[in-house]
Amino acid sequence: MTERADILNNQAILFASDGDYPSAIACFKRAIVLDKENYLLWYNLGVTYRDNGDFTNARHALEKANAINPENCDVLETLATICMMEKRFDETLFYCGQGLDLNCCNEHFLNLAGVVYFQEENYQKACSFFEMAVSINPYYKDALLNLKDTYYELGNKFGIEEVEKKLTSCR
Repeated sequence: MTERADILNNQAILFASDGDYPSAIACFKRAIVLDKENYLLWYNLGVTYRDNGDFTNARHALEKANAINPENCDVLETLATICMMEKRFDETLFYCGQGLDLNCCNEHFLNLAGVVYFQEENYQKACSFFEMAVSINPYYKDALLNLKDTYYELGNKFGIEEVEKKLTSCR
């Protein structure tokens, strides 16, 4: 029987869903040998490495997926998130910028950029990004919680109260 990249991809996803990351990674790598330019295989490999806690290999696989398909927002968001987890803030902002160039109304990229600025203690800039994210999606809980934390750092009691009201209505 001839091996096919799509079958290996599906098998790898099943392995990953069962928590068998080594087998999933092996399947993805074999599929990539068969179809090196399939960004989805690289993306899935990156997500599997991430889920297995291997952020360095996750980033490398996602960078390859991004090189093959630089206009995929899922790849960019996952890559930006991995960079943020590794505290590679300049790279996080770079990938968020690429994502926002593709879709200026993507609340996830705005939120991620806000998290970077919050981590750098640039609360005013973080606040702007979180407010933009919430203006696009008023029920985006991560951005609302981040905005609440930012308002706390800025001493904005009224803002905290407003966000708490919004969070209560989201439940």
